[in-house]
Amino acid sequence: MRYSLISPTFGRPDEVVEFLESLNRLSYPVDQMEVILADGTPDDSLRPALASVLAQMKMPTTVLYEKGLPVSDARNRAAEAARGTYLLFFDSDCLIPENHLNALDAALAAQDWDAFGGPDAAAPTFSPLQKAISYAMTSVYTTGGIRGGTQSTDRFYPRGFNMGFKATVFRALNGYDEGFRCGEDIELSMRAVEAGYRVGLIPEIPVLHKRRATLGQFHRQVTRFGAARIALAQRHPGQLKATHAFPAVFTLSLPMAAVFAALGQWIPAAALLGYLLLIALDAARQGWKVGLLAPAAAVVMHTGYGKGFLRAGWEALRTPVRA
Repeated sequence: MRYSLISPTFGRPDEVVEFLESLNRLSYPVDQMEVILADGTPDDSLRPALASVLAQMKMPTTVLYEKGLPVSDARNRAAEAARGTYLLFFDSDCLIPENHLNALDAALAAQDWDAFGGPDAAAPTFSPLQKAISYAMTSVYTTGGIRGGTQSTDRFYPRGFNMGFKATVFRALNGYDEGFRCGEDIELSMRAVEAGYRVGLIPEIPVLHKRRATLGQFHRQVTRFGAARIALAQRHPGQLKATHAFPAVFTLSLPMAAVFAALGQWIPAAALLGYLLLIALDAARQGWKVGLLAPAAAVVMHTGYGKGFLRAGWEALRTPVRA
């Protein structure tokens, strides 16, 4: 068994069905891969909803169930049951391209990575809002490409929507830290780098990532991401970079720009509007609706992340450091 394809699940049956259907279309020998879902849906309503698609799966497919199972625990439970030489972790709101494992084979033949990850992108069939959110999360103008689009391999930390490990390396690292509730994927990647393992970006293995369906859901998600960045910095000193503070600076600049505008000083507001116009024009290459929605998605992303970052940073300053 070469690849164990793992995903934590928690409700969202339509999403999980589409995810499994994409795995079933993979152009790879079925005897060299398996699928393991670790499900924490509280009322156990997901497994019955998957019965039809599970009956059609070409490769061995297992659903492990435990009520309320958190995401890190779910990934670890699935990894314990996995038989593959490589453990591949995906989020259930992703679609996996047909040639994903073939491209991964070629990349691993060229570079014997111990841990690796790929970027995410939007499919042509995604809604304009999903494409706008994807743009906000992946564009060089919004995140600097740190999620794998343009980031160089020596500074890349794989993320849970599309990451993989040699099974031996994952187990040597003791898997995900189940006490780390958000950012646990990056935390594991940091441990892999710090332990001296070869960790790399494979641009040729993107996944199609649907992300959140509404801007409100997206805002709540990125707020957790912002708070997680502070927790990561506390766990791994030296990992907090100036670029991580940009959303917080952006968030604070909004009321300041309004104050300056009220005083007749329009330069800060004009700079912000120019930045958002740049985003709109660049995103419009994917369609005019995406161009209209991308600035709103970027503002939601920056302010949500910035709020979580500032709140967690303030709490960290107020909390005494234990000897």
